[in-house]
Amino acid sequence: MRAADVFEQIYRFSPAHTAFTPYRICPIGAHSDHQLGKITGFAIDKGIRLAYDLKENGVIEMHSIQFDRRAQWHVEATPAVKQNDWADHLRGATISLRKRHPLHKGLCGVIDGELPIGGLSSSAAVIITFLNALCAINDITLSPDELITIAKEAENKYVGVACGKLDQSCEVYCRREHLLYMDLRDDSYELIPPSTAMKPYKIAIFFSGLERSLAGSAFNMRVDECRSAAYALKAYAGMEYGKFEETNLRDVPHEVYLQYKDRLPDNWRKRAEHWYTEFDRVQKGAEAWRRGDIEAFGRLSFESGRSSIYNWETGSPELKALYEIMTETDGIYGGRFSGAGFKGCCMALIDPAYEESICEKVTRAYLKAFPTLEGKYSVHICDTADGVLSR
Repeated sequence: MRAADVFEQIYRFSPAHTAFTPYRICPIGAHSDHQLGKITGFAIDKGIRLAYDLKENGVIEMHSIQFDRRAQWHVEATPAVKQNDWADHLRGATISLRKRHPLHKGLCGVIDGELPIGGLSSSAAVIITFLNALCAINDITLSPDELITIAKEAENKYVGVACGKLDQSCEVYCRREHLLYMDLRDDSYELIPPSTAMKPYKIAIFFSGLERSLAGSAFNMRVDECRSAAYALKAYAGMEYGKFEETNLRDVPHEVYLQYKDRLPDNWRKRAEHWYTEFDRVQKGAEAWRRGDIEAFGRLSFESGRSSIYNWETGSPELKALYEIMTETDGIYGGRFSGAGFKGCCMALIDPAYEESICEKVTRAYLKAFPTLEGKYSVHICDTADGVLSR
């Protein structure tokens, strides 16, 4: 493990502990969790690894293989505002955990991401890995809900990303070969086992070669546009409404949207259109997976990707090109760009029999369109995996 090797190089002794959190993909259900929608997800067998050891004096000292600068703070004196570096997610997690549990011991550690940054919820995986280590050092046991809530709070309140619970829930609850089907209104979930009728599949990750900050993107604006649509629809329909930040499209019946959608500004209508159609796709996708129909599930994932491009209106030119190439490639059941769509990767469910030809065709077509990304673009074939609390 690279993290342990680098730890030993830095500290001249072997780390006493390691921690791991898998990345996640969301085939159907993207851009809906922050409006209390339904989602599907898998954890994959690549993720964030941490090698660490105890520091009795309460100091946290973190190194990252992906970033140069060492980060250091004290568990009882974490900076109250973000420092605009890679460790802000960890500082936010320290503050959120300390609000709920006393912290006295710190740790020194080296953190490593097994795949390029972008689109696989690496920020949530970093936070959960760090939280589990900090809790172990301080003899704290978190419930799954606490772990998810604290990790989400770190991103929302400290880093400033208006994400929902999709990423954290997948990384905590998922089980190998099972589809996570979750309702974010009440956090109920089901792990749908594989059907005997299911054709074989693997997960392909196509990294565009782009890296960009989510907090500095249009992600938060899209969330606000959804809330604005929900707020306006409630007003048009004479429904009660309260604080803007507590308003969600899940509170607005689909019939109300259909009746009043033409009154909405075009951007707000498109965001709501994505949310309501994605809600329907998730439900259909769960049933397709239950009966073992991976072709139908894949088609719904492709539809999700198209709605994200044309209704949610995200996706860089590079990610849109990758998506279109995937739709024209034999052996790909379905897929979409992964994450917010401003950077990172596309994910696809593929027939393993076509693995070699898929990798060759997608790579050739993508690099023909974007030759300057050669050396940055990459392909990774993965399997599903257990979440951190499913082992």
